[in-house]
Amino acid sequence: MAAMIHLELSEEQKALVDLARQFGEKEMAPRVEKHDHTGEFPREVINKAHEVGLMNTHIPTEYGGLGLSVLDGCLIAEELSSFCSGMYTAIEANGLAQAPLLVAGNDDQKKRFLEPMTKEPLLAAYCVTEPGAGSDVQGIKTRAEKKGGDYVLNGSKMWITNASVANWYFVLAYTDPSQGVQGMTGFLVPADTPGITVGKKEKNMGQRCSDTRGITFTDVKVPEKNRLGLEGQGFKIAMGAFDHTRPPVAAGAVGVAKAAMNHAIRYAQERKTFGVPLAKHQALAFMITDMAMNIEAARMLVWKSAFEIDQGRRNTKFAAMAKAFAGDMCNKVCTDAVQVFGGYGFNEEYPVEKLYRDSKIFQIYEGTSQIQRLIISREIFGRG
Repeated sequence: MAAMIHLELSEEQKALVDLARQFGEKEMAPRVEKHDHTGEFPREVINKAHEVGLMNTHIPTEYGGLGLSVLDGCLIAEELSSFCSGMYTAIEANGLAQAPLLVAGNDDQKKRFLEPMTKEPLLAAYCVTEPGAGSDVQGIKTRAEKKGGDYVLNGSKMWITNASVANWYFVLAYTDPSQGVQGMTGFLVPADTPGITVGKKEKNMGQRCSDTRGITFTDVKVPEKNRLGLEGQGFKIAMGAFDHTRPPVAAGAVGVAKAAMNHAIRYAQERKTFGVPLAKHQALAFMITDMAMNIEAARMLVWKSAFEIDQGRRNTKFAAMAKAFAGDMCNKVCTDAVQVFGGYGFNEEYPVEKLYRDSKIFQIYEGTSQIQRLIISREIFGRG
């Protein structure tokens, strides 16, 4: 008899979902409005998330972590993002910065950079994007020149999540620009290294409590032992990290969409027009039906992309599919949720206004929806 496919979560995974949901209700929900209005970094939420085991979940057990799977991380991401994706992004930024280390770090590097993160609520940041190079990573200008036993970093990064609160950075730089992407190298850089200047907090449309800033590196000395992998492997390492992190980011989009849909459902049952609840009007009912279908489809893509990498298989195509579909879906669902609320949806006194603002970034960060389609097309047709 053929093996069965099942989508039932294990008891441990159900407990993980419950833990994340309870954490969101107790620690995140009461603080959402304050952090959205002030833009203040949610340090107290980060500390409590670390305390209960919802941070650094992918660090292997031999370095003090939980060693959870990518799918486990996606389950957490969906729940936490449904309360506040800005707070979740501050948590997930650790996962993105750690991913290159998990992909290519040696034992010494993992002990020095990952192990301490399991003992106290330290933070990290992934530094690839630059003022003139977002989706076009090949266009970065940051240089790392070998001088004796050190590399000297010079350049600027932009739109870096956790920039001012991070204890260390993963930095991508050119060691040999003549080689194109084959001349890029990754480095682990402690944030207190002399020569690092962190810029002002950017005032973004959504996810306002996420700490997003520019960083400038001026003659920053990085010891050779902090080089990740070999010279020229940086681009491959940086992109390989996305196979691990795009599924949970896509799961975050599912969480935001789920929250928007639930608000729309409640409102459609309570609000009356022409003598009946909005839910009795087919136009509105079908709009919410489409939300439910697309959220379910996005979740299945997230789980598929996570399952593939957890099985040790290359998931690049599925990770890009999940990220693109979930990001686009989240934007549509949040737009439609505002429409269901009508004029009230356009007002910040009602919850869908914030979800609408928060949703847009899911089509942009960790590779735009257009870049995901480029990746998918190359996977389908081959890179030649």
